[in-house]
Formats: sequence, C-alpha cells, structure tokens
Amino acid sequence: MKFARFPLAEALGVILAHSVATPNGALKKGRTVGAAEIARLQAAGVTEIVAVKLEAGDVGEDVAAARIARAAAGAFVRDAAAFTGRANLFADTAGLAVLDEAAIAALNAIDEGLTIATVAPFERVTSGQMLATVKIITFSVPEGAVARAEDLARAAGGLVRIAPLAKKTAGLILTRLPATKANVLAKRKAAIESRLHALGSELGASETVDHGEAAVKAAIERLAASGADPIIVFAASAIVDRGDVIPAALVQAGGTIIRLGMPVDPGNLMMLGTLGARDVIGAPSCAASPKLNGFDWILERRLAGLPIMTQDVAAMGIGGLLKEIPSRPQPRDQPRNQPEQGDAGMPESEDGARHAPRIAALVLAAGRSTRFGPENKLLADLDGKMIVRRTVEAVLASDARPVIVVTGHMAAAVKAALAKLEITFVHNPDFAAGLSTSLKAGIQALPSGLAAGLDGCVVALGDMPRISGAHIDRLISAFAPKEGRSIVVPVHGGKRGNPVLFAAAYLTEMLEVAGDTGARHIIGHYADEVVEVDLGTDAIFIDVDTPEALARLKNSG
Repeated sequence: MKFARFPLAEALGVILAHSVATPNGALKKGRTVGAAEIARLQAAGVTEIVAVKLEAGDVGEDVAAARIARAAAGAFVRDAAAFTGRANLFADTAGLAVLDEAAIAALNAIDEGLTIATVAPFERVTSGQMLATVKIITFSVPEGAVARAEDLARAAGGLVRIAPLAKKTAGLILTRLPATKANVLAKRKAAIESRLHALGSELGASETVDHGEAAVKAAIERLAASGADPIIVFAASAIVDRGDVIPAALVQAGGTIIRLGMPVDPGNLMMLGTLGARDVIGAPSCAASPKLNGFDWILERRLAGLPIMTQDVAAMGIGGLLKEIPSRPQPRDQPRNQPEQGDAGMPESEDGARHAPRIAALVLAAGRSTRFGPENKLLADLDGKMIVRRTVEAVLASDARPVIVVTGHMAAAVKAALAKLEITFVHNPDFAAGLSTSLKAGIQALPSGLAAGLDGCVVALGDMPRISGAHIDRLISAFAPKEGRSIVVPVHGGKRGNPVLFAAAYLTEMLEVAGDTGARHIIGHYADEVVEVDLGTDAIFIDVDTPEALARLKNSG
C-alpha cells in the first residue's frame, strides 16, 4: 500500500485518504477516484490529493473487514455488509454473548491495522443488538494477515456466539423468621418474578416456610417433584456458611453445593447448588432490588444453558464490582430519552446498547406508466415474474422492515401481483399529481419516526428489477448520522442512482415535497450529510419506462 500525495494526472484509481470539498459537495475519504471525481477536483482547483494506492497482496479495507467478520460470526450471529473498513456483528436472538477471549486477543495481535472489539463476555443482549465490530484501521491489510485472522476465527468456531435463553418454570422458596414482615416477602417474590420474566422464563410454584433445615428440605423436595427448575431459595437470613440452614437443607435433600459465595458485589452471599439435573440457587439479599447484582449473572448463565463451576464463579471477580459508581451507572436508572448514535454510528437504545439501524422501506408503485403504453410497466413480465414483484422481493431480501408499497394506478392488479408477500399497502388517490404524492402517502404510513424506534427509510422505485437485497444492505451499512452519513446514495461510475436511504429526521421535511421530483432537493440541501456508496453495478440506473427498455433488459440477461 502506497500512502502519498498524488497529482491529479496520477490519481486515477487511488483512494482518498481525506475528504475534499468541491462545489458539488465533498468527496469523502475512502472514495475511489475515477474520471468523474478527477473532473470535480479539477473544477474545485485541486491539483493534488493525499491518497492511497493499493499494491499486489493488499486487501482493501471493506473486503478485509467483511471476510474477517464472516469468519468471526458464530451461532445466532450475523455479519452486516462492510463500509469504511467496518463490518458489524449483530445478535439474531436474545441471549448471552459468549466470546472466545483468547482467540480475540490473538486476532488483534496479528496486524496493527486489523481489529475486532466486542461487548463484555456473557453480556445479556437482545435480538438485533450489536455484539462486535471488525474495523480495518488502514485502507488495506496484507492478504496474509487476513487469511490468518480467518483461520483463527474459523478454528474457534467463530469468535462471538449467542447462547439463547431457555424458557423455564422456576420454583421459589421464601423463608421467614418471627420478625419477617409480609411486605418484605412480597417484595422479594415480586423481584424474582420480574427477573425471570425479563429473561423469558416464569415463576411457577412458590412456598413460604419457616427458616429451618427440615422445612426448607421438604420444600425443595416438593418443588423438585413438581418439575421446577431452577429452584430459588430466598432466605430470611443471609447464607454465611456451608453449614447454614439453606446449604444444609439442600444437602439433606440429596443435593450438592457447587459454590458458596462469589467475588461480585453486590451479590457476595450467593449459593449455587444442584439437585439431580436441577439448579438450586440461594439468592443473596440484594436480589430483592431491581439493580444488577451477582445473582443476575448466575441466573442468566444457567437459563442460557452455560455451565458454571466454582472456577467460573471465581473468575467473575474481574468486573465484579457492580456498586453504583460514575463509571458504571445502572441501566434502570437512566432517563427515558430518544435513541442516540453511539461511537460506531449505531443507534443506541435507552440502556446504551447499540443496535442495527431500524430502517423501513417505501416502494413507490403508484405511477401511471404513460410512456409504456396501455399496459402498466410494473405488471410486465421479466423472466417469468412481474417487474414489481421482482423489485419488492429484492427489498424484502434486505434488512429493511417494515416494507410499505404505495399503490395508485391499477392498484388492484398491483396488489394481486404482490400477493402473499409480507408487506403493507397504502393507496395514494392523488397518484396522477406526481411522484411526490406517493412519497408523502408512504411516509404518512410509516411508524412515527424516532418515537417508534425508526432510524431511517429506504425509498425505492417499483420498476427497478435488478436491485438486490444485498445492494440495500450495503446502503444500510453505510448509514451513520453521527458520522455525517444520514443520506446514503448509491453510485456507479460517478453517477448517482436509486434507491436512496434517508434518516428519519428528514421525513417531516420530505412531506413538503411537490411535483414529480421526489426528494432530490433534500439531497442537494444537505450535501454534507450525503455519503455515496459505489455498488459497482448499473442496476441503480435500470428502470423500465418503455417497452424498448424492457426488451433491452431481457436481451441483456
């Protein structure tokens, strides 16, 4: 890889190392310089640029990031398309993030330009949450480094996987002393029930018994006979020794104590045991609080089917200081604000977790098709399938949801062509007034912007049958409003095409468009927020306005 200043005469094919302002908007770093870019730079009076030229044996940043992310994704993890040298990994289901920490450290030591960052080990995650990001620091890395990283990740079976949470029915034993108040018992039961519910499980039988070995032993045996698993014992008095009431009762019932006490604060006075194949957990007194404590870590791992031996509990001391300190606020105490963008450009939920952008899609399929003749171009056959169905199926193959199709001209026939697809229809009675009316009808049918968790929307035309779901996913991967990428436009050969991805923040302004021009003025007005993604295909220009265009498309294969 050659990093240098290049005169424009020698700049064809290099990659911009820094963004350059031009009268028609900035050419952003990472963009490959073609003839159109050179013309724009010349018009701006630029004579040389700081850029990178790839050489033999170099793997470009996006290709490298994509290859490593794909190898790093384990069970229930998906990798997103790469952009600016970054490929993110997301959870496909709720559960705990299980990391191969040694392999991750080894991968990060291969080459300083190759990195992967992850969430904490065993972090509880939701479906769609970001788990890791592969970032190529330089514009390329050697092929040998990429291959070593792939081999390492595959040998580990993936560096990041999800252990899904199983749905179980737990039993609860509450013990009481003469001074134990009824409202204290009720609070403890409610806290345990809430925790189980949050993890996808439920509380079944619950018993309150005297704080004595015989009473607790009998209760454990009854709950075991009922099928409860795990059995949680919340004692009226903290467990301080293996000879104390709760551990002694478990042993008398035929159970085994795996660990008493844990290096996690709050949560030190926890007991983990088994009775046959069932878990028996002695809850520490802090489990009556909704705040995170050591009991949560034990319960989560067991519901995810992850083994816990005494050495696993011992290892929890690193990061086990859970008391409320400024560096670790408790998620439940955070204000309920709108999602913000995290450092990697991902939207943040209320607890600070990053998720894949929540992107909807509008497919505009309402036009009169006047240039095509008496037929509706959207209903024309292309290789055995109607054009509009090809387009909508491609959108459905992407990560964009929900998909809303705007109908107008020949609405019934268009709906019939899209039968049995998971889409929402909205009719535009004013379709004859131009494209803007369909755009507004579609926007008004969307979930209500950021308040509904919507981050952006892809606007697609119904007659672009060569667009694929992968093309749309690349636009979504480039979307990062915090990094100045709130409008994502596909390009090929320096020319812009469709579809276009807009941040939800523009939707209200887009309702003001008029005529048959769509949202072009939004793109022009917010030029600094536009990022162009070269999809390497003329599919972004191919529409079917005339019978001749359809014939050419069929002949091109």
